Amino acid sequence: MRFCHLTFFQHPSGASRVIDDADLASLHTAIAAMPGLSRAYLYTPEQARDLYNDDGGSPVFGMQLYFDTIEGLEAAVAATGPLRPLAEPGALASLDGLEANQQAMVLRRFAVDDPVPHPASACSYVVHYPGPAQDFNAWINHYVDHHPAIMRRFPGIRELEILTRMDWRDGLPWTRVHHMQRNRIMFDSPAALTAALQSPVRHEMRADFTTFPPYEGGNFHYPMATRLIAGR
Repeated sequence: MRFCHLTFFQHPSGASRVIDDADLASLHTAIAAMPGLSRAYLYTPEQARDLYNDDGGSPVFGMQLYFDTIEGLEAAVAATGPLRPLAEPGALASLDGLEANQQAMVLRRFAVDDPVPHPASACSYVVHYPGPAQDFNAWINHYVDHHPAIMRRFPGIRELEILTRMDWRDGLPWTRVHHMQRNRIMFDSPAALTAALQSPVRHEMRADFTTFPPYEGGNFHYPMATRLIAGR
């Protein structure tokens, strides 16, 4: 079993902001040295066109940290852990004033036909389902049994993940959220993501969407430029 810690920064009014290169470099240095980390992705806004969804601008910044154990994840986000200094005001000055939310989740990774295991850069489609579902067990059974089999047929897909909620402990000041599910599919570039989202597979995805068990909270789709940080 694998675990992820996800953080996203958004402007309260939706206004545009950009994380600067100095803050990205500081993040890269701190995260790459984090004990227990297997890999990490840093996310910045990207553009892609979906046949069915347009959820506005992507978050200003996001990061997804991967751990093989829950103990490793919780140590990283503890009050004395290596992520805490980055959450202090001024540590990432270009993100000051943004709303930051965090969540730890269980990771399910699905095979694709032509993966790229260690991309230097890529483009991800990050999807959030805040929930709740009327019956979460019915929801997740239906979703895992049906949706990934369609998603993996997107042309050019390189990675496919589904993440679900869990309980965790942390010592960070960022707002905790409890989304019932998130997905991430990855492609080589924004053009490759757009091509997939304009393909016939996207119509099949939409048809399956109409069969989902009842749920609330909608869903949110964000194209994100994706930068890999390898763990130690």
